[in-house]
Amino acid sequence: MRFILDTNIIIPLEQSQQALAPSLANFVRLAHENQHQLIYHPATEDDIHRDNDPARQQQTLDRLRQYTRLEARPECPWNEGVDSPNEIADNEILYSVFCDAVHALVTEDHGIHRKAKQYGLSDRVYYIQTADDWLKRLHRQIPVQLPNIEEVMLFNLTQQLASTFFDSLREGYPTFDDWFRKKARDAVKAWIVREEDESLGAICIFDIQTNEQVTHEGLVLNGSALKLCTFKVSETMRGRKIGELFLKAAFRYATSNRHENIFIHGDYEKHGFLFDLLEDFGFHQVGTHPGQDRRDFVYVKEHPAIAPDVNGIDPFEYLKNYFPHYLKTENINKFIVPIQPQYHQILFPDFVSEAQRQLLLFNQPNFVGNAIKLAYLCHAQTKQIKAGDIVLFYRSLDDMALTSIGIVELYEELRDPMVIAQKVSRRTVYSMEEITEMAQKNTKVMLFRLIGHFQRPASYDWLVANKLVNGAIQSIRKIEHQAFLRVIEHAGI
Repeated sequence: MRFILDTNIIIPLEQSQQALAPSLANFVRLAHENQHQLIYHPATEDDIHRDNDPARQQQTLDRLRQYTRLEARPECPWNEGVDSPNEIADNEILYSVFCDAVHALVTEDHGIHRKAKQYGLSDRVYYIQTADDWLKRLHRQIPVQLPNIEEVMLFNLTQQLASTFFDSLREGYPTFDDWFRKKARDAVKAWIVREEDESLGAICIFDIQTNEQVTHEGLVLNGSALKLCTFKVSETMRGRKIGELFLKAAFRYATSNRHENIFIHGDYEKHGFLFDLLEDFGFHQVGTHPGQDRRDFVYVKEHPAIAPDVNGIDPFEYLKNYFPHYLKTENINKFIVPIQPQYHQILFPDFVSEAQRQLLLFNQPNFVGNAIKLAYLCHAQTKQIKAGDIVLFYRSLDDMALTSIGIVELYEELRDPMVIAQKVSRRTVYSMEEITEMAQKNTKVMLFRLIGHFQRPASYDWLVANKLVNGAIQSIRKIEHQAFLRVIEHAGI
């Protein structure tokens, strides 16, 4: 696979006096180990030539030769009327992705990420962290298992406040320790993920605010709102979809407690990858936070208790804006998707089988789902599925039951393993070897968002007894609207 590196990636790699970010170092290592090609654009040479230090300029140019130079420099039509040399270079580099000269671009430049959205290239433009996460999942040595989270009172963590885990938070907010202790005294809670040695690996501190003015500009969120106060994932936890895990916990908590807004504020320049994730789940920037010298942007997600009645909206856009609500009208297609137990466990590690449920009655552990955005690969014949359709996953062989429901984001047939890997990179635990093996035949790629698992899975016997299916469920099949309504009524979702 070919990755083009933006100038802001190349420079840190070549400045020996600058400490290399762990995610960048790991990304470069994985790229070299797995024969991915790291490429630079001729526009990067232009950037380097603008360095006022001749010695440093020459040193960087000399070291640049260890990477592959892009073979050609197509004229970029986006530069018409553009005067800034930096913007011209950025446009040229992004345009090389548009022309399919490379598979993906790695950059920390927020402006390029915004332009990538404008030109429909956001799924091919990566921050260092997300590029590192992608390669970790593609070339994992052991299967990735998304851990469950714990809900704890914040005062249970005060003894760990001096740990290095919180150092980056203190760097951004010098009074963080005082704020943390105040929140602990106020009985604030947090969701956490622990490392294998029981130390903190990730934390999301949350609080409830009522009729709160959340922006300097005067926006008030009426009623009670769920505030995500602190959101941090350690380097060792990266690539495990912990961010989505925390968001799923937030959505479930807000649903259960009827909080109709969820909000967070932070420094976009430092945490752009987090806010891009939030926007993908329906958060919108609404203004600046009154504190922190107004350098924090405020992002809000509407989370209505009752599904909004919105006319003329695309089903997938509806899901994105109002998740976990989704459209299930008669004109939306519904499909049963069979999946073998081993792959069911990979996609849905938080699903609890009926046998497990009986044991859990006595233990009452906290089972919280993992990722929301997932990918499914198969060799099904059907080509009917499209974005916004509803899929019911049927666990075959052992449980033989409908267990889970999702909404399709994309469904297409592909054969090139590199293209498949690119499509599923941010939402799968398939390895490159597994993808290559599947791509020996035309492969259906389904990107979907998980709505949830059934409280009462619909068994095959129940489906047959209620005349909802006829014969063995061995391939994807469409079901009628009324059959779907009976299934979800039985399932209790």
